[in-house]
Amino acid sequence: MVNMTSNFEKIEEIARRRGFFWIGSEVYGGLSGFYDYAHLGSLLKSRWESEWRKFFLGLDDNFFEIQPAEIMHERVWQASGHVESFVDPVVKCRKCGNVERADKLLEEQLKESFEGISMEELAKVIKKHNMKCPKCKGQLEEVGVLNLMFPITIGNDVRAYLRGETAQAAYLNFRREFETLRKRLPLGLAIIGKAFRNEISPRQLITRMREFTQAELQIFFDPEKMEEHRKFGEVKDYKILVMPVKNRENNQIDEVSCEEMTKHLPRFYVYHMAKVQQFFLDVLGIPRHLFRFKELSDEEKAFYNKYHWDIEVKLESIGGFLEIGGVHYRTDHDLGAHQKISKQDMSVFADGRKFVPHVLELSFGVDRNIYAQLELCYKEDRERSFFNFPRRLAPFDCGLFPLVNKDGIDGKAEELKAFMKDCGFSVFYDDSGSIGRRYRRMDEIGVPASITVDHRTLEDRTVTIRDRDSMKQIRIPVADMAETLRKFISGTPIESLGTPVK
Repeated sequence: MVNMTSNFEKIEEIARRRGFFWIGSEVYGGLSGFYDYAHLGSLLKSRWESEWRKFFLGLDDNFFEIQPAEIMHERVWQASGHVESFVDPVVKCRKCGNVERADKLLEEQLKESFEGISMEELAKVIKKHNMKCPKCKGQLEEVGVLNLMFPITIGNDVRAYLRGETAQAAYLNFRREFETLRKRLPLGLAIIGKAFRNEISPRQLITRMREFTQAELQIFFDPEKMEEHRKFGEVKDYKILVMPVKNRENNQIDEVSCEEMTKHLPRFYVYHMAKVQQFFLDVLGIPRHLFRFKELSDEEKAFYNKYHWDIEVKLESIGGFLEIGGVHYRTDHDLGAHQKISKQDMSVFADGRKFVPHVLELSFGVDRNIYAQLELCYKEDRERSFFNFPRRLAPFDCGLFPLVNKDGIDGKAEELKAFMKDCGFSVFYDDSGSIGRRYRRMDEIGVPASITVDHRTLEDRTVTIRDRDSMKQIRIPVADMAETLRKFISGTPIESLGTPVK
């Protein structure tokens, strides 16, 4: 079973108590696989998505975000193969009727990966280890399948589906976008939005849900230019963390330069692997030793993916590495399938020839990334528990407090709150309890800076700023508040920004 550590339980408790997330439809007993993001979770998720947009749309001037519909025509999913083959292997308990996803049940109990193996092989493993129902220890039936799509009926007779992934919408919109964007390749279409999968046994909080958010960038390009990228020189010496299939037995992660990786993968692919790693390490602050790309074998990867490397982060509560995204070279499979079924020409004319573009997909599970941030940023010391989120990701930029609610201090604090909001900062204003308790509240929800207005503020127009992580404080002029906070959020150590408070 998954190792439910004390930290896992603490994060779940804080998430409910402080307002990050909780089970959906809670007043009616909850609905498995559906979670509501509360106010702090929504702010954290919004910040994550904003950083994702800034980074990945900034990779090329011809990368843009689109917002397609979440309900799509049945034929979309017939063409993509989802209606026929988007299935999970499942087992049902003969005694209590509990249904489990077969491969995940084996992974949890045997601590091995069973991704991509056939139903027959799954059945053999279950029989070999005499696997029982995790709820009642009853006998399991033969392995079957469950289609993961959510069908709906529009009006009286039009059959459609909630989208099982966001990617298909990018493929359907490609031709129109190509025409309106002056017929240039590569063209990137990004989507951040909901996807829906009828997961048979959702668990592990927001890491396995039936309604979840994906952030994906579909890059359409000329396949004859797969061995080049105009910015490859910027990353050629950059080392990426990889676990190829050949390293599975010893579980070894290699650090390989991008130039070295081009012996095995095309430059266009390797460049984007480097950028993905930079996003996780430099923007999200994921510790280097907890990150890797894992190569999928031919048996594990989707048949249309020529290259497939999962993006993984090691989480203690999950018991190992968790897939939180992937880099997939999907060839021309998707555009070709829609061209065949829809009878619409998906080819383009570029570089003196006509061809169907190929697709490189950068795919990210937003909810899994949010959980990873919560777990990896959760810290405890003798005095407190807190989240040390990267400063740009925190739900609020700063907390702002009057030391006391009298002597005009509260009025000045209100004035400075309005000023900071006008400067574009998100401010949490708190005027209740001792100043120490207010600091602890900010620490527990991960706010990086706390600004205190006191009697001295009225005398010399200065305030104190406290750093969440080090708990160090400085004193600065009110006139410098906005600029100081901007520098602090950008990563400048607090002790270099003002006069230390003893």
